[in-house]
Amino acid sequence: MAPPAAIEVLAESDTATFTIPDRLRIQTVAKRRAASGKLVAGIAAPADLEAYKGRTNHLHKSAAKRWDHRLSAECKARQGSRLKNAARYLKTPGLISLGGGLPSSEYFPVNEIDFHIPKDFSAPNANGNAVLKAGKHDMAEEKSLYDIATAFQYGQGHGAAQFLRWLVEHTEIVHDPPYKDWGCTMTIGSTSSFDMALRMFAKHGDFVLTEEFTFPAAVETAAPMGVRMVNVGIDENGMLATSLDEILTNWDEKARGGPKPFLVYTVPTGQNPTGSTQTIERRREVYAVAQKHDLYILEDEPYYFLQMQPYAGPDAVDPPAPATHDEFLKSIVPSFLSIDVDGRVMRMDSFSKVIAPGSRVGWITASEQIVERYRNHSDLSTQGPSGVSQLMLFKLLDEHWGHAGYLDWLMHIRKEYTERRNVTMDACEKYLPKDIVSWVPPMAGMFHWMHIDHSKHPAYGKKTLLEIEDEIFMASIDQGTLLMKGSWFCADQEVDPSKLFFRATYAAAEFNQIEEAIKRFGDAVRKSFGV
Repeated sequence: MAPPAAIEVLAESDTATFTIPDRLRIQTVAKRRAASGKLVAGIAAPADLEAYKGRTNHLHKSAAKRWDHRLSAECKARQGSRLKNAARYLKTPGLISLGGGLPSSEYFPVNEIDFHIPKDFSAPNANGNAVLKAGKHDMAEEKSLYDIATAFQYGQGHGAAQFLRWLVEHTEIVHDPPYKDWGCTMTIGSTSSFDMALRMFAKHGDFVLTEEFTFPAAVETAAPMGVRMVNVGIDENGMLATSLDEILTNWDEKARGGPKPFLVYTVPTGQNPTGSTQTIERRREVYAVAQKHDLYILEDEPYYFLQMQPYAGPDAVDPPAPATHDEFLKSIVPSFLSIDVDGRVMRMDSFSKVIAPGSRVGWITASEQIVERYRNHSDLSTQGPSGVSQLMLFKLLDEHWGHAGYLDWLMHIRKEYTERRNVTMDACEKYLPKDIVSWVPPMAGMFHWMHIDHSKHPAYGKKTLLEIEDEIFMASIDQGTLLMKGSWFCADQEVDPSKLFFRATYAAAEFNQIEEAIKRFGDAVRKSFGV
């Protein structure tokens, strides 16, 4: 739900009024931080999410729905770490700790970290670098809110409070969740987030609803837990709400061999592998079905900020890209989180596609009930993301770029990936046999999904679809290019696909090699089809 367009005044009591504040904006972050006071967060510091969100911006919103009836036995049984809970006493003035098993920072063999980032995104090798520094005792010396002595130490499952504050602010600026008790906690990436979500919600024999072609790691994560995927129909705008509703309305537990699903896993933007992006109308339709059948949505969004202008054609002038932060934020399709009035969405964010996958840092946003459950799981498993990565990201995103600089970076890489998408589309128009290969230009992400009309193959009727697919795959390898088989992305591996697809990515190859790679794939298709 969008926030109110104008300031409203509600009755707080018989004699007082409460003014509904506007959502957090980049320009008001500094003011909010000043009002909250200096952030003091030492070793394994707990996080005050309400302070990071602001104490008044969400008071007018309703609370999230409770999910006790959906939580797994494992999730309900997991309690927080008693040793980590004791860390809250470390900030007591004058306290000498003989409690926690924390190694002395005196013996961390790193005194300083310097890393260099380009001053100019568009010419990273031309205009020099900015040097970001982190020292071992920057906090004690009042040089920074975060330092090596703290980052290299054990921490809380939710991550460092210093960096978590930035993530909460970013989430509010971009999504402004429309219920009161939302929160964030850090992850080590969305694959791990999905794994934990299954452990929190699912049991052996359960099903998860997802696009009929989906991220293989999700299927492979669920399978050993005895959790199977259910194919939901898709079109060029992603998951079909009508298909989702039909599956659930007509669910037959005996025929399906399991209970009616309540978990939906979806990649709404630049979906892997199809490249499809759900419009806001589609997201609202899917959300309405989720309300009707009491579903919980796992929103996996690594490509969210790689939304692009429409592909105009090989000889057309590209439409202008957003020029300001406001234009950029208004140009992207609102998230499921931003329309989630019930608290029935766990949004999984990641730096993997916009900063670096090796950082192994991401975060989830969900109702505080679910965030607390997730934190407890992290405390007793992953223990949160690497402190080294958190320190570097804090230096980059909080101290150096700030929220405005990060949006500048996102606008830059959106432009870069749009150019790569356009080169790929131009090459497809030029080199692929259109009577055999068809496609819809992606509007976001990194992937291009191509349908191959296998009925025109000379061995159609003699070879199976999978045999024809493999023949094209090997012909492509022989021509010197690698694309992924569409069958590898089938959500339900026990159901044979009825259509033949290949997935290309325009993110991996060198920019000047993309056209040649598509040409080679076109040669492979022609060779396989004898044209």
